[in-house]
Amino acid sequence: MSDRLRALFCDHLSILRGKYLPASKIGDGATRFCRSTFGVHYDKDLLDAPGAMMMQGLPDMELRWISDEIRDSWEAGTKIVLGDLYDREGAPLPLCPRGALKRAVRAWQEGHGLTPMIGIELECYALVGNEAGRLVPYDAPGGVVYGTGPFSDPLRFTDAIWERAEALGFRLDMMTAEYDTPQFEFTLTFDEAVKAVDDIVLFRQMAREIALEYGVVLTFMPKPIAEAGGSGMHVNFSFRDESGNNALDNGPVGGPAHMNALARGCVAGLVHHHRALAGLLAPTANSYQRMQPGILSGYWQNWGGDHRCVTTRVSGEGGAKARLEHRMADASANPYTAVAAVLHAARLGVEQDYDLPPMETGDGFEKTDAKQGVAVDLRHAMDDLEADSALTGAVGQMLVDNHIFMKRKEVRKTRDLEGDALRDFYVYYL
Repeated sequence: MSDRLRALFCDHLSILRGKYLPASKIGDGATRFCRSTFGVHYDKDLLDAPGAMMMQGLPDMELRWISDEIRDSWEAGTKIVLGDLYDREGAPLPLCPRGALKRAVRAWQEGHGLTPMIGIELECYALVGNEAGRLVPYDAPGGVVYGTGPFSDPLRFTDAIWERAEALGFRLDMMTAEYDTPQFEFTLTFDEAVKAVDDIVLFRQMAREIALEYGVVLTFMPKPIAEAGGSGMHVNFSFRDESGNNALDNGPVGGPAHMNALARGCVAGLVHHHRALAGLLAPTANSYQRMQPGILSGYWQNWGGDHRCVTTRVSGEGGAKARLEHRMADASANPYTAVAAVLHAARLGVEQDYDLPPMETGDGFEKTDAKQGVAVDLRHAMDDLEADSALTGAVGQMLVDNHIFMKRKEVRKTRDLEGDALRDFYVYYL
C-alpha cells in the first residue's frame, strides 16, 4: 500500500473519528466532517444536541492539521495526525475538545506566564470472546498487582504494545499489571499539555488496535467487570515557568508541608470545584460504579500527601519533579476536556484565592475527614456540573451544554441496563 494519511479528532464521547486520505494530503491540510457528529450517541442515535446543528441541515465542520504534527503510525504505509475543528465560517469550533485544552493552556500562559506540563496514567482491562461469543476476562491466572512477564500476560500482547510504542517515539514511563487481573496500567512521560494528551489519545488507540490483533478487547472504561476494581485516568501536572523551571518547585523535599502558594491555590481550586469536575471527568453511567468511597477513585472532596485515598495528591517528590496528581478521572472522559477542566479548576483556585481546607488525616477506608463526595450517579453529576457556572464558563459553555444534553440522554438510555448489557453499551468504544 502506498502512503496515506489517517486524520483524526477525539469527539464528545472520547471516540476517535477520522478519515483515511491519499498521500497528497500529507502536509498542512484539512478535510470536512458533518458537524452533527457531535449529536451522535454510543448507540448511533442522532440527537439535536446544543451546537450539533442537526435541525439546521447537518452542516460541515473542518478538521485542520499542520505538517509538523504528522507522525508515523502503527499501521503499515500510514501516517497519522490529530487536528483542530473549525466551523463553516472558519472560526474555531466551540465543541472541539482539543481546542478547549488549548484555551486552558493559553489562560495559564497569558495570565500567569506558566506552561502546564501533563503526565497521564491509564488503567484498562483485557477481555476476550468465549465460545458463546460473549466477552469475558482475559485469562492471566498468575496475574498480580505490579505483575510482569507471562503470568500476567500469557499472550504477551503488552510486549507488542511496548515495542510499537518505542518504535513510534511514544515516551513510555511505565507498564505493569494492576491490582485486579486482567488489569493493566500504562504511563507516558510528562510533556507540554497538548502534546501529552495527543500522545495519550493516540497511544490508547494504538494499544486497543494492537491488542485486537491478539484477539483481546482492551477497554479503558471505568468498571467493565462488576466484581473487580475500577480503572482510572490520573492527571499529574506541574508548570514550567519562563526560565524553564518547575514552578511548583519549593525545594528538594515535596509533600504538603513544602507547597508553595501556586500549589496551594491549585489544590484549593480542585477541592472547591470537586463535584462539578465529576460531570466532566467521570462522564458515563458506568463511571459511578467506580466512583464510590473507599476504593481509591477520587470520590471524596479532599486532598493530602502520599495518600492514595485522596482525590488530589501532593507528590512527595520535590525539586524538578514536584507535581500534583488528580485521581478522579476515568478514561471514558475525553482526555482533552478532562485535562482542560483540571487546569481551569486549578487556575480558578489561584485567581479566586479559595480557602484551602485541612488535608485528609483519615485512612480513606473506614474513616475520612471529608464530609462530601461526588454525586451518586450520572444524572446528579450533570446537575452539579450545570450549577458551577465558573467552571463551565471556563471550559466552554457550548461544549459543556452539549455534554450535559448528551449525558442526560445517556441516563435514560442506560437506566434499565445492568451487568453485561451496561458494559456492552460502552465497551467497544472506550
